[in-house]
Amino acid sequence: MKYIVKNKKVASILVFVAFSFIISACGSKPRYSHNKISNDQLTVISTAKKMLGVKYRYGGTNPSRGFDCSGLVQYSHKAAGVHLPRTTGQQYRAATPISKRNLKPGDLVFFKIAVSRAVSHVGIYLGNSQFIHAPSSGKRVKISSMKEKYWRKRFTGAGRVL
Repeated sequence: MKYIVKNKKVASILVFVAFSFIISACGSKPRYSHNKISNDQLTVISTAKKMLGVKYRYGGTNPSRGFDCSGLVQYSHKAAGVHLPRTTGQQYRAATPISKRNLKPGDLVFFKIAVSRAVSHVGIYLGNSQFIHAPSSGKRVKISSMKEKYWRKRFTGAGRVL
C-alpha cells in the first residue's frame, strides 16, 4: 500500500506528535517499584502506629501494661505473623543486616544507648528517616527522626526480617 501525503506541513506535525509520544513513554515511571511495601510490612507499621502514646515499661510486651523497645517490635511483628526473639540483642542477631541507604519501611533500626552493650535499643523504620519506638522510662511510644543528633550518634545498624 502506498500513502500519498498532499500536505507536508500536516505530515510533519503527525510525525512530531508520534515521535513525542514515543519519547514521553521512555521517561514515564515503571508500574513496579523495588521499594514496594509488603502487606506484612504495612501490618507491622500500622500496628506500631496504633501504639503511639502507650507508656514505656521495662520488659513490657503489650499495650495494656506498656512496652519496652524490643517488646514493641516483637508485638508489632506478631500481628503480621512474624515471631521475633524477645530482646534487642536477639532481634539484632535474627535480622539480616542491611545498609542505612537500603532501609525500607518495616525494617529494624538499632542503636547503642547502654555503654555495656553493643546494641541496646531498637525501633521500626517508617521511611523518610523516621522510626517508631518505645524510648525509655517515663516516656511513651513515639516517632523520632534518625537525623536528630542523639540518634545519629548512636545508630549501630539496620536489619530486615520481612
